[in-house]
Amino acid sequence: MNEHFKKASQHVSQNERLIFETSSPGKRAFDLPPLDVPAADAAKLLGRHHRREGVSDFPEVSEIEVLRHFTRLSTWNYAIDLGMYPLGSCTMKYNPRVNEFVARLDGIATEHPYQPQELSQGCLKIIKLLEDCLLEITGMDSITLQPAAGAQGELTGLLLIRAYLEKQGNPRKKVLIPDSAHGTNPATAVIAGYQVENIKSESHGQIDVEKLRDLVTEDVAALMITNPSTLGIFEPRIAEIADILHRKGALLYMDGANMNALTGITRPGDMGVDVMHLNLHKTFSTPHGGGGPGAGPVAMKKILEPFRPTPVLIEKDGGRLLLDANRPESIGRVKAFAGNFGVLVRALAYILAYGPGIRQATEDAVLNATYIRKNLEGVFELPYSLPSMHEVVFSDARQKQNGVNTMDIAKRLIDYGFHPYTTAFPLIVAGAMMIEPTESESKEECDLFIDAMKSIAHEAATNPQLVKTAPHTTRVGRLDEVGAARKPILRWKQAPARSEAAD
Repeated sequence: MNEHFKKASQHVSQNERLIFETSSPGKRAFDLPPLDVPAADAAKLLGRHHRREGVSDFPEVSEIEVLRHFTRLSTWNYAIDLGMYPLGSCTMKYNPRVNEFVARLDGIATEHPYQPQELSQGCLKIIKLLEDCLLEITGMDSITLQPAAGAQGELTGLLLIRAYLEKQGNPRKKVLIPDSAHGTNPATAVIAGYQVENIKSESHGQIDVEKLRDLVTEDVAALMITNPSTLGIFEPRIAEIADILHRKGALLYMDGANMNALTGITRPGDMGVDVMHLNLHKTFSTPHGGGGPGAGPVAMKKILEPFRPTPVLIEKDGGRLLLDANRPESIGRVKAFAGNFGVLVRALAYILAYGPGIRQATEDAVLNATYIRKNLEGVFELPYSLPSMHEVVFSDARQKQNGVNTMDIAKRLIDYGFHPYTTAFPLIVAGAMMIEPTESESKEECDLFIDAMKSIAHEAATNPQLVKTAPHTTRVGRLDEVGAARKPILRWKQAPARSEAAD
């Protein structure tokens, strides 16, 4: 037990012990019914090594203690239902309740496409319709819903490229990656067996196309491009970039994490992109965070279709759908399960609810980011002046003059009731402040955020110590993040019992 723990506090809610520390022998929140198999028979059937007499070190608490403990903890969480998440590039948009309603319908919530195929036709039709919608949105020819997340989608895409090039006789050696791409791209290329060559952005934050011409050699397998980039800037010469690659036999991979800026307006497939992943939790509003659920579908052009992960959804005569595992050229499974079905349902519900109106969602996302940019220009440094798409990147250069950095500003933002923006990314902007409001936010919410950021900028100029020591209204103050990273405490251990002599 923590001897310094006090439940009473001046905070809006009480302090809370770990549930292990609340435990007392003999308390229980429920009673299990008597075992309906005689103990001797159970021992014989299960075997001695598969039975426990009890669970050691498990908390013993009453029902009301369980309820109050987890309810109180839930009030400490920040959530999209409480306010804006201005995290750049993560696209933390609102998850519409219609998604949850549809995913919980009878006949959907309890079903899965891995049931016997005569029973799973409804699930497979849902998957087929989602595939058709995503192909229309991206302008691609084929798709797999198997990858569990964007990073796994990236890997799937590069493995498809590798399989295609191997069939041509040479998998090649290098993958080119701009410095404005997402941070997972280089790791993905290495895992796929490629060397990474970095491309520095030109003065406007875009790919240096003339330099790219020299870099694309017979050794290059692909270019991984994020468009719009992590700077929130669109690459207008992307069709030309695709042509440069294709002339040399290389392919163009597009990181689709920022499709929230393009959906319904333009299609990567029409720009010459050969393969791309989509983040359903970003562009299509499925739940985000907590380690899952996730989905990172990969859409591709026809030349890559033979190599799709198995099983592949196919339609037979009469409209019957089935999952086909007989694909000789496939890269194989990238995930054991056939997609996270509940997440796929939610994404389809979102797309069908919008219909053609999904274009307005994109326009609203771009409008919100541009509105925040215009109101904060002159308050924070704007390193690149090209038009912003769905997100805007400022820097802390002005505030640095008073010793205040991007992390300090982000921590102070918590005191104003907002989740912090993305700090120190992208790496090509020193002291980056990456802000993405998404289409979820109203003008009123954006105005509140703008006012908070302006107020913090004023504090940084007049009382920098206030910002440097933030947050001040949270249950705990500024944490030692370096210490937490180097010496993490990942589990609770019961303190050893004190002897009477020690007392």
